Amino acid sequence: MRIVITTFIFLVLGFNLSAQEKSLETYYEKSGGLRTPRYDETIGYCKKLDAASPLITYTTFGISPQGRALPLLIADSKGRTDVADIRNSGNLVLMVQACIHAGEPDGKDAGLLLLRDIITKKELRPLLDHVSILFIPIFNVDGHERFGPFNRINQDGPEEMGWRTTAQNLNLNRDYLKADAPEMQAWLKLFNHWLPDFLVDCHVTDGADYQYVITYALETHGNMEKKLSDWTSGVMEPYLVAGMEKVAMPVFPYVEFREWHDPRSGLVINAAPPMLSQGYCAAQNRPALLIESHMLKPYKLRVEGTYEMLRLVLQKMNDEAANLKKLIAGADNFTKGTEFRETAFPLSFSESFADSVMTDFRGVEYTIDTSDLTGGLWFHYDKNSPAAWQIPMFPNPKPDAFVKLPEAYIIPPQFAEIIYRLKLHGVEMHELKEEQTMDVSTYRFSNARWQQRSYEGRHKLQCAVNESVERKIFPAGSVLVPMNQRTARVIAHLLEPLSPDSFVSWGFFDAVLEQKEYFETYVMEPEARKMIRENPALKEEFEKLKASDKAFAADQYAQLMWFYNKTPWSDKQFNLYPVGRIMNAETLGKLK
Repeated sequence: MRIVITTFIFLVLGFNLSAQEKSLETYYEKSGGLRTPRYDETIGYCKKLDAASPLITYTTFGISPQGRALPLLIADSKGRTDVADIRNSGNLVLMVQACIHAGEPDGKDAGLLLLRDIITKKELRPLLDHVSILFIPIFNVDGHERFGPFNRINQDGPEEMGWRTTAQNLNLNRDYLKADAPEMQAWLKLFNHWLPDFLVDCHVTDGADYQYVITYALETHGNMEKKLSDWTSGVMEPYLVAGMEKVAMPVFPYVEFREWHDPRSGLVINAAPPMLSQGYCAAQNRPALLIESHMLKPYKLRVEGTYEMLRLVLQKMNDEAANLKKLIAGADNFTKGTEFRETAFPLSFSESFADSVMTDFRGVEYTIDTSDLTGGLWFHYDKNSPAAWQIPMFPNPKPDAFVKLPEAYIIPPQFAEIIYRLKLHGVEMHELKEEQTMDVSTYRFSNARWQQRSYEGRHKLQCAVNESVERKIFPAGSVLVPMNQRTARVIAHLLEPLSPDSFVSWGFFDAVLEQKEYFETYVMEPEARKMIRENPALKEEFEKLKASDKAFAADQYAQLMWFYNKTPWSDKQFNLYPVGRIMNAETLGKLK
């Protein structure tokens, strides 16, 4: 009886909502597609949707540094808001986020329109049949309120918009792995609580001019489990391309140009690193779509294109619900298994110009002059002169760094911040109850070079690594991170130093590369002579090094440091990565 009553209530409410459609007109619509709402107006409309329909629930998932709540709308055909209830229903979960770059609000207005239409238009209600939606209308809430008309010089509307970065001047779409921003830490908790089956991240481009209103990126280049990649490239991508063609809004992959601003120089497709949204989801075994509406198109047209892409994603997820659920479960199980660890893991990808394909590209005519002001190239695009070209595209980025993954990592307890951030990513681990002494694989660093210019609040590090086996003491409270878990790809990207987005690369272990004990030259001069007397071969090695390195030969302290590092007084932990790699399953078994 309760089921019948509930169904009746939903039908009645649905009928009433259809009559209320005009009352749910958005701020964007009222402006004729020219303006986007501020934070308070957006939150007010979210609450209005919540009040208007039992299908929509407004909540929050964190607080920004300036004290603003991070908004979240949950849309479900039965009004469910508990992740376990939704999972038990068999539904997939789609996460859509907007305004991660708050000057790019297209996804916010498109998402609010789509949710409004789902609850007011009978023909769109089936979009919730097998999919529940998490919608973040504004991710970068503080940057959103740095509101004004002069925030995006390259962009055609809206009349006013937010700012690219947060109040701490961090770019959230570079922060998925290191997780410095409080907003990102809140997002990671939300993501790993819900584990959405698909993510859509809504942006606006920079770059050249062309005809496409919408460009997109999907991870199909080897940085995601193969069967999921095959589904993304073989099922979702052609559906989106064909669907957008049907609504007279053709799309093209989001590309870079071999020469910036010059499409005819060649189109380059990259694999997204895990510091970016779609790359991070790939590491979490979840497909993601990056929507990049074209900055030079009118705001109304960009919002309409984003709306259509979101609608198509929902339709295909409903059609593919059972299959996609099976593929994701298979990807998670594969990542847990030994076969995954037996294969060399790619840590990074780079552009490959070894092979290309010719592709049709809908551009606009342009000319290139030499600027009489700056002396640089000046591109003149003529948006009124569409052009169709066949130009080379380089669609196959190649992995350029590999690593043999261990059975587990072990992290000493003094690196509590590393342990905390791993937990934010949903990584499973357990503490050692007693001190353990063991041989572990790890790395010694050399040739450390820090990026001179700050990047996202840090000076990124590049260094060489040499793998070594070290006998180390791990105190009680050290954390064991087994690799037979779903998040193994994320763990590898964070803990393998040569990963471009590792904790080492982002500077979390910089202190390890700082020498803290020294010597006086008058102490080492006699010590060096004593070492040569006791080991005459050392003299020959020393002289060869001086002969091959003029800077070394001219630097007394460097020469004596060479001797010092061969004495028992030298710091054996200097340049030694403190995270251990347990390569042997038998050793790991003894620690559990």
